Amino acid sequence: MQHVVFQQEDIKALSKSFELDDSLRGKIYEIKDDFAVGPLKDIYTNDGIEERKQWWRNVLAGGDYNGKVDTGEVNDPKTLEEIQERLRSNEEETLWIWIAPNKHDVSGYYWLISQLKEFAGRIYVLSLNNLPFINDKGHIFYPENLFEIPPREFIKAKKLARQVTSSEFEIDPDEWTKICNENKMVRILEGAKKLSQHDAGFFDKYLLEFITPDWQKANKIIHQVLNKSKQTTGDAYLLWRLKELIADDEIDAQGEIKNMKDFEVKLKAV
Repeated sequence: MQHVVFQQEDIKALSKSFELDDSLRGKIYEIKDDFAVGPLKDIYTNDGIEERKQWWRNVLAGGDYNGKVDTGEVNDPKTLEEIQERLRSNEEETLWIWIAPNKHDVSGYYWLISQLKEFAGRIYVLSLNNLPFINDKGHIFYPENLFEIPPREFIKAKKLARQVTSSEFEIDPDEWTKICNENKMVRILEGAKKLSQHDAGFFDKYLLEFITPDWQKANKIIHQVLNKSKQTTGDAYLLWRLKELIADDEIDAQGEIKNMKDFEVKLKAV
C-alpha cells in the first residue's frame, strides 16, 4: 500500500495512525508543489515545468524562501516516477490518495490523477469533503486539512476509501486540461472537486483589508490574512503580492523590501 498526501503536516498525522491500525501502514508520498497558484500551461512538458519553476523563482526572489526552487526539495515528477515504478513492479500494490476539502489538495489531486490512468482499479481516493470527525475534545468538526484529524479518526476515515472510477479517469483529466489551458494564476475551491480560477491579484483585497494608514510590519499583515481571511494561500505568495502592490504604487513602504520582517507598509496618504 502507498499513500499520497499534499502537505508536510499530513505525513506526520497519517504516520501516527499506523501505530493504531497496522493495516494502514505503507509508504507515504507528498506532492509538494502548490498547484492552486501559478501557471499551468503545458504543465506536463519540459517547457511548461520550467515556466512554472521560473514563476516560482520570481515569486520567492528576495523573500524568506529565496532560492528554494533550485534546491531539488520540490520534485513532484520524480515522486510520481517512484509511485509509478512501485505500481508497475508489483501488481498487488495499491495507491490511496487522501484529499481534504481545500484548494491545495484538490489541485494536487487533479495534477496527479491525470497521470495514473494505466493503474485503474488499483487507485483509491479518500475524500473528506463535508464529513464530520471527532476532535481531541470530543467535539464534532469538519476538517479542512488532513492534519487536523486525530490519529484514531484515520481508522474511521479508511472506510471511505473507494476505487477511482473509470468515468473519473476520463472526466477529471479533461477538467484539469481545461483548467490548465485557461492558465489563470489562482484556483479557489467552490465545493467537492470544483475549482474556480482567478487572476494573480485575487488575494490583494484580503491584504488591503488589514493595511491601515499607520505603518505595520509586512509579516503582521500577512499573518492577519492567514488567520482571519475567508480565503488564504501560502505566506510566500502573499509576500509576493504585497511587493507587487508596492511596485504598482498602491501602498507605501519603508525599509528593505525583502523578507516579510524587513519592511513596513501603510495605505497611501489621501
